[in-house]
Amino acid sequence: MEQFAKTGDFCPHPACRDYRKLQGKASKRNIIKAGTTAKGVQRYECKTCGITFTETYGTPFYGKRTPASEILETLAFLAEGNRISSLTRVKGHKEDTILKWLRDAAKHTEAVEEALMRHHRIKRGQLDGLWLYVGNKGEKKLPRNARERPIHAFDHVGHGQPPTCGSRHRKG
Repeated sequence: MEQFAKTGDFCPHPACRDYRKLQGKASKRNIIKAGTTAKGVQRYECKTCGITFTETYGTPFYGKRTPASEILETLAFLAEGNRISSLTRVKGHKEDTILKWLRDAAKHTEAVEEALMRHHRIKRGQLDGLWLYVGNKGEKKLPRNARERPIHAFDHVGHGQPPTCGSRHRKG
C-alpha cells in the first residue's frame, strides 16, 4: 500500500541541499525534533540548512489558530449540506474564516478527503458536492434574461406594481 510522507520525513525548504529528500531508516537523519510550539504542535529542525518548521507545515492547518479537529468538523458539516451562515452562528466563526478553510482544504484534497471519510463518516458523493461548491464559490452568474437587457433599479415602476411607502408616486 502507498504511504504519504509525513512532515518530519524531509526538509521543506527549497534552498536546502536535502530539499524533499526522504529520510531513510538506515541513513543518518538530518531532520530532528526541536520541541513544540506553545499550542503543543511538534517543531522540527533540518540539520543541513538550520531552518525549523512545524508538523502542520504544508497542510491546510498551518498557521491556523483553530484546532485541526474543529476545522475538519466544520468541513464535515459543510459536506453534509449545512450552510455557511448556519455554521457561522453555531460554531462562532466568521463566514470569511470558514471560506478560507474551505479554499485551503481544496488545495489539499486527498488528505482532507481521507480525514473526512475516516473520522466523520462523510461519503464520496458528499465530498463531490463539497468540492463542486468550492469551485463555484464566488462566481456570480446572471440569469439568462438578465444578459439580454440592462437591469435598472426602477424597472418595476409603472408595471402594475403598487407604490411603496417611501416612493413619490402618490395619488393626488
